[in-house]
Amino acid sequence: MKYLFVSFVVIAVILSCKKDKVEYEPTPYELEIPSHFPDMIIPEDNPMTVEGVELGRKLFYEVKLSGDNSMACANCHAPSSAYSDPNQFSEGIDGSFGTRNSMALINLGWDDEFFWDGRAPSLEEQILMPVEDPIEMHDTWPNVVTELNASVEYKNMFFKAFGTAGITKERAAKAIAQFLRTMISGSSKYDVMYKYENGLALSSSEQAIYSTISLEEWAGYDLFKSLNGADCFHCHNGPLMQVKKFSNNGLDATFSDLGRGGVTSNPTDNGKFKVPTLRNIAYSAPYMHDGRFSTLDEVIEHYSSGISMSPTIDPLIEFASQGGVQLDTYEKGLLKAFLLTLSDESFINNPAFQEPN
Repeated sequence: MKYLFVSFVVIAVILSCKKDKVEYEPTPYELEIPSHFPDMIIPEDNPMTVEGVELGRKLFYEVKLSGDNSMACANCHAPSSAYSDPNQFSEGIDGSFGTRNSMALINLGWDDEFFWDGRAPSLEEQILMPVEDPIEMHDTWPNVVTELNASVEYKNMFFKAFGTAGITKERAAKAIAQFLRTMISGSSKYDVMYKYENGLALSSSEQAIYSTISLEEWAGYDLFKSLNGADCFHCHNGPLMQVKKFSNNGLDATFSDLGRGGVTSNPTDNGKFKVPTLRNIAYSAPYMHDGRFSTLDEVIEHYSSGISMSPTIDPLIEFASQGGVQLDTYEKGLLKAFLLTLSDESFINNPAFQEPN
């Protein structure tokens, strides 16, 4: 009986230890979505958790994801540039340069397709690609997983984020995706303008902001929406300030980069690129898929007088045949004044998005 009792105690201790090691319940993460935004659809296989977001933030700034441990995701997505690259093209670890400007990471939880050409159908799949791209981070996921597995801290963080032990590339991508979905920008002067014109209640702080909106900013907003004015509203509207589409916005008559057409092999998609958000546009220069414009003034001039005709030109660019909407100097100033209302300093400076050191 003595031996049976001892054996029972030993087995009980072993089972208790095993249970402590393999069972963990991550803490649900409550997203702070602005009241005038649509709901964010979270993938069923990647629910938001506090521990997942924390892990994703750390991985976003982790140089172990690159082949020579010199580059992290954040290298091409700087906070001060609305999490885009202030350089026209990003430089990879081998000194190679891409041919497209790094897109700003803003409100990605509402996007359906990723990269300028939309080749990634989910945020999780998009995250997997730069690590193995030879002109970017130029590593392999098996190598990355091996390096992360050598860290007790990462082993513990993955366990806490997903409830069971194990580091995989899929889990790494899911964690980073969770972090990126928290990067919500919805506190600009434009948000107050949008809420006011749609009859939505303003908080006391928003009412204070409303009192600072100038007549020029309101006039620029009217011009932005006018079919006979700047005519921007077809592709950029609503709380997210973008329409989910691929568009040829008249940059070139012929295409060195096929854009969406390179993915679909459909000639009617040639020269079309994902319509980006205009949020925080004052911070995210240079502009367009190839970063050809270094200032907002150049962008405004393009739509005013620099449109190039081609077979796939967006039909909603109604004045393309005359080179653009032909704004005068005063109107260009009004439009720029409005575009600056899309700046959200609380997003740019949010410590929850910064490097977690």
